[in-house]
Amino acid sequence: MPPLAVLRLPDDGPLLTDADANDLIGSAWGAQADVVAVPVARLDPAFFELASGVAGELTQKFVNYHLVLAVVGDVRAHEERSSAFAAWVVESNRGRHVWFVVDDDALTARL
Repeated sequence: MPPLAVLRLPDDGPLLTDADANDLIGSAWGAQADVVAVPVARLDPAFFELASGVAGELTQKFVNYHLVLAVVGDVRAHEERSSAFAAWVVESNRGRHVWFVVDDDALTARL
């Protein structure tokens, strides 16, 4: 199996919401990427509040288009605030579609 190609978003830039998912997916396809790596700092704070539905909407679009969404950065503070979010991180990391990794080295190791 060939290695997965990664589209890495820069740390600086506008906050991303579920409304940006289609643009990200288009960019990934254009770059022939299998994985889109999004820094934690680029995600709308509502992403980390599962009740908002933002995380579900965003991640479902990636799943539908057979792309991996890799959230890169420290999410411990969000896990400490919400046991549901912490459980979702654990379950996501067991799967193939949404990964939470602490840094680029951890992403590279996961690939």
